[in-house]
Amino acid sequence: MSEKSTDTATVLVVDDEREVADVYAFRLKRTYDTHTAYGGEAAVDAVDNDVDVVLLDRRMPDLSGDEVLELIRESGYNCRVIMTTAVEPEFEITEMPFDDYLCKPIDHSTLEDAIETQLTASEYDNSVSEFFRATSKIAVLEAEKTAEELEASEEYQQLKAQTDDARSQADSLVSELSDFESAFTDIDRSSG
Repeated sequence: MSEKSTDTATVLVVDDEREVADVYAFRLKRTYDTHTAYGGEAAVDAVDNDVDVVLLDRRMPDLSGDEVLELIRESGYNCRVIMTTAVEPEFEITEMPFDDYLCKPIDHSTLEDAIETQLTASEYDNSVSEFFRATSKIAVLEAEKTAEELEASEEYQQLKAQTDDARSQADSLVSELSDFESAFTDIDRSSG
């Protein structure tokens, strides 16, 4: 388990629907130092170097989750970002710098599994983190898109090829990463 996980990890829950944010925060506060932000602008104000994981809704009226994600990355914060959303993923997500993507509704165990996976991933170098970002994008697209849509998507095919290349370059880490990758891909990212 991660050095930052469980009792010391700080999780920021961002959703413009107060009830959703409060339910997630209530469920997580027994395990993590949990904070809430009720919209994009509040999220930008709440993110700092102490935040380890951000659960970020995509569709918010004041500042979208996509915009918040860009601002977090531009500001250089090293937190992990999990998109938590009812927005069905399209192939443009292959270019977004999030770490994971969960489709609502999300049960408590899936939320905790995703957070723990991100806390573990944060212990690895950037190339491994990028590999797992790509893996999560592939997993969510495969859960939400048909085989025909995946086959026709140039973005998906490029991401799949990059991931395959990264996997073969990481052969020296395979034994250590295989259990982690298995746990990572077992997270239910689908909306159903």
